[in-house]
Amino acid sequence: MKLNQNNNKFTREIKPIQLKIVHLNTYEGNGGAGRACLRLNKALNTIGVASKVMVYFQFKDSNLTGTFSKSPFRRAKAVFNILAERYLSKVFSKAVKTPFSLQWFGSSVIDHPAVKEADIIHLHWINHGFLSPKFIAELDKLDKPIVWTFHDSNAFTGGCHVRYSCENYHKECGFCPILKQSGKDDLSHKTWLRKKKAYSELSCHIIAPSNWMANSVKLSSLMGFRSTTVIPNTIETGIFKPYVKSEAKKILKISPDKFVLMSGFMPSENDKHKGTSYLIEALNDLATRPGIDKNKIELVIFGNKENVEMPEFPFRTTFLGTINNDDHLAKCYSAADVFVTPSLEDNLPNTVMESLACATPVVAFTTGGIPDMVKHLQNGYLAAYESSEDLATGIEWLYHEENAVEIQKEARKTILNQFSEAVVAEKHYLLYQSLIDLMPK
Repeated sequence: MKLNQNNNKFTREIKPIQLKIVHLNTYEGNGGAGRACLRLNKALNTIGVASKVMVYFQFKDSNLTGTFSKSPFRRAKAVFNILAERYLSKVFSKAVKTPFSLQWFGSSVIDHPAVKEADIIHLHWINHGFLSPKFIAELDKLDKPIVWTFHDSNAFTGGCHVRYSCENYHKECGFCPILKQSGKDDLSHKTWLRKKKAYSELSCHIIAPSNWMANSVKLSSLMGFRSTTVIPNTIETGIFKPYVKSEAKKILKISPDKFVLMSGFMPSENDKHKGTSYLIEALNDLATRPGIDKNKIELVIFGNKENVEMPEFPFRTTFLGTINNDDHLAKCYSAADVFVTPSLEDNLPNTVMESLACATPVVAFTTGGIPDMVKHLQNGYLAAYESSEDLATGIEWLYHEENAVEIQKEARKTILNQFSEAVVAEKHYLLYQSLIDLMPK
């Protein structure tokens, strides 16, 4: 198959035998996994693949996805499962921000027409009471290739979604640092055993969106023997595109001569996963450095801050709130001279990809899948892990960089060459076709 990509549009030159793909995700468009799933679905349909997304729960009627919870009874059951999974886990977990899933509740989907008619079943994020290990294994009865994209680490751990430095998943979990009652036979170990039994009955091919995730899978006792392919998530390059920075700044009512720092909202200083404290330390460090004019810098933060008390920032700060319009979000990215993310562990964060697509360089820690996107001193800056000082150095580098336009061009080029719809859709199609070819005729 050969694809053309011109003017942010891509078409298929040779139409292969049409495949029917069904993507399974808990929610429609919620969180990074939900958005990645919808973006992939759209890209596949554009090249002629019959791709459809089925979700466990829709918050409102939508023509973008189908749902397994359409009837009042099934919707009520879904609400119960979701709430039970979310709140029961808090009973057993310490007061930390790291998410943990018990996966006690689930639903069968093997009799649904969309699943039965598909040539490929593609799993995405299926927690919050959707597919427990038992119901994941049940999919194998359909004798169809199963593909599973790991948007976080939960599939191969005893419950956590973010691992940090914990290596218990290399063996059989247990002694979980997240649980209140931790020990050899704790809930994480029991969940690991349930997954081991279920996975022994399951044939699936894993997609890792980043090299970091692929390496993590190889080290896991549950999934290390599985075939794994690295294929990144994609992005709408025709929506997330560069705008003239001076004009974009005017839209946000920011002076064109300001150096704009942008970051997504971090829920609290104690939210370890988001690394808020490192961002605050980095900004305070930056503000004291020689050659930095605080009056020429403005910090812009987007996201829902709700009623959480905000930390003090050393620069004039604008809060954009939640942005639901992607066209406007692209203009916000374009208004920034640098996007800063202090995340301590992330698979392939959408915000980094979106920023680069809008030709805005990124400063981030060297962690997770971020190095797959950010090329040090080419389209951004990779700071030493957990070093707020080096994070500040990355911002300072761009603040003084005379060749900023070339760095911005490189940011956009990276996305077009490696993460565009055409590139990512073709990689998925070729994988799907290879798995179909391996099936008994």
